[in-house]
Amino acid sequence: MTDFERSVLSLPASAAPALMVVIDTEEEFDWTGPFGRTSHSVEALDDLGRAQELFEGFGIVPVYAVDYPIADNPDPAAALRGWIAAGRAVLAAQLHGWVTPPFEEAISRRNSYQGNLPPALERAKLEALVARVTDSFGVRPVIHKAGRYGIGPSTPGIIAGLGFEIDLSICPSFDGRRDGGPDHTRYSADPFRFGPGGGLLELPSTAGYCGVLAPIGNPLHGLVASPPLERARLKAAFSRLGLLERIRLSPEGYSLADLKRLTRKLLADGTRVLTFSFHSPSLRPGCTPYVRTEADRARLLDTCRGYFEFFRNEVGGRFTTPFQVRDELG
Repeated sequence: MTDFERSVLSLPASAAPALMVVIDTEEEFDWTGPFGRTSHSVEALDDLGRAQELFEGFGIVPVYAVDYPIADNPDPAAALRGWIAAGRAVLAAQLHGWVTPPFEEAISRRNSYQGNLPPALERAKLEALVARVTDSFGVRPVIHKAGRYGIGPSTPGIIAGLGFEIDLSICPSFDGRRDGGPDHTRYSADPFRFGPGGGLLELPSTAGYCGVLAPIGNPLHGLVASPPLERARLKAAFSRLGLLERIRLSPEGYSLADLKRLTRKLLADGTRVLTFSFHSPSLRPGCTPYVRTEADRARLLDTCRGYFEFFRNEVGGRFTTPFQVRDELG
């Protein structure tokens, strides 16, 4: 359980809902296979312009959470550097420990979560990441995201000591313990202060439950997703019947109708800051399970476009950045 002491924050009820867009900007690798140090490429960066053009059409300034292989390939990342330099995008740093030096740990699923690494090694990898990102982009990142949402007990002190101010590592309602990862089921989608002296601002990914059983979503989802009941497809039945479904605010694996349903539920519950996110390799067919074909990519971009129109026009929302949210929250 990664359950930090925290002070929950919120915008006034009168404030228009605010949406951030965060792209996990990372190397391509086989999501179904074992982790590896070298079996990856960054060719999907060539397709990032498709999303950037869409964002700019809505006045969105996205956050690109880049990891070590992206920063270590300056030529493919040239367009991204230009957007950041021009203020058309915001830079964040994301740690994929298995491809970030120093390489001292055994490669395993458990060690793919940075919070499971010895604190000295987690810090050394983050130092290497910060140095490489700063050198590549000419900007020292102050926004951190743990790859695979793998924040751990030592992470807040480490990132605060390295000058990070904002964190994006919490994914509410998701429990990674079966894979060796953290449990985020005790978190809501609302921002909070935590870490040394409360000096870090957490802006969680947006996820939650819909359906008539949503108030008991966490324990019930854990039950129906357990191996015996998962084989009986009980989780799918609950979702189909409108009893309980867990949704992340992402076009990866979720329909526009899903995203609208989650948004309306969260806004009704008082949430005013939301984060829409996906992985950059999903912009190239064949790189993630979510986008296997050109038609899949077209659907993903159409879902993005439809959601942004919905957020702006139907719920009266606005587009923002982590820095703007920080300033508003005080």
